[in-house]
Amino acid sequence: MELVSTPDNPIPSAAEVRSIRTSDGRLLRAAIFSTDVPRGTIALFQGRAEFIEKYFETIENLMARGFKVVTLDWRGQGGSERELANQRKGHIDDFQFYQRDLDAFVEEILTSCPQPWFAIAHSMGAAILLQRASEARPPFQRLVLSAPMIDVAGLRFPTGARLLADTLDMFGFGGMFIPGGSPAAFFETGFEGNPLTSDPRRFARNAAILAKAPELAVGDPTIGWANSAFRQMARFTAPEFAQRIRTPSLIIGCGDDKIVSLRAIEKFSFRLDLASLVTIEGARHESLMERDLLRDRFFAAFDAFIPGTVLTLA
Repeated sequence: MELVSTPDNPIPSAAEVRSIRTSDGRLLRAAIFSTDVPRGTIALFQGRAEFIEKYFETIENLMARGFKVVTLDWRGQGGSERELANQRKGHIDDFQFYQRDLDAFVEEILTSCPQPWFAIAHSMGAAILLQRASEARPPFQRLVLSAPMIDVAGLRFPTGARLLADTLDMFGFGGMFIPGGSPAAFFETGFEGNPLTSDPRRFARNAAILAKAPELAVGDPTIGWANSAFRQMARFTAPEFAQRIRTPSLIIGCGDDKIVSLRAIEKFSFRLDLASLVTIEGARHESLMERDLLRDRFFAAFDAFIPGTVLTLA
């Protein structure tokens, strides 16, 4: 599907939408945002239930720094092909399937882009990039990982939750919403008490996108997605996992994160040989959707970490 604009969220200039197909036949929506004489390419990887339009402001920020920006919607969300007939269910059978999305994206989009290649990945997207970095060196010179999904925050009985998800999935309930789950997206349930951002303006902007294009929305995850996510997060606990990662990484933690565990992120970061951790105090889960003061801290860390970054002011 084409990109969707709203008055508060116009499409960045020089945008090109592409459809790419994975090795197992899934059709994904990707987008390319070009600049004159780019300094390199930033690949932007979103988290669970996100969509390209949500990152228009960030894409503009990166283009102003002289980078070409390429991005995609993961399978099962945004403008990409959904996994289940119920379009609102955020589902995956195995997180390894996301590696097929990444393969298709690199082959069909990234390989034609100017080097050096860098990546920004948020939450679930960061988990996918970390898995790739542990299996084989990814094509990116450096990784910026925002609130990586190392572990879930606030689970009272984590072992029981994992066992329940695995049992229900094994007995054929993987396509059902997690207990208490609903088809409503975070941005459709109101600003008050939301775990994503403390910025009412950016929250309202994203809500307006979904009001205009509700087909972009995904509700709560399925039991199958949760079980697959638990399996992925368990991989991060192995000591050799972090030791295999040789790509320099900047990890951004959020001090008020109620979705992923900041403590788990800190422990994982300390096991990496080539990584720095920056915590943005007061930020909820999505630092790039936060208030200007907090969001500026993300870009201060980014500018110090990514070589050749130059901010061009109009």
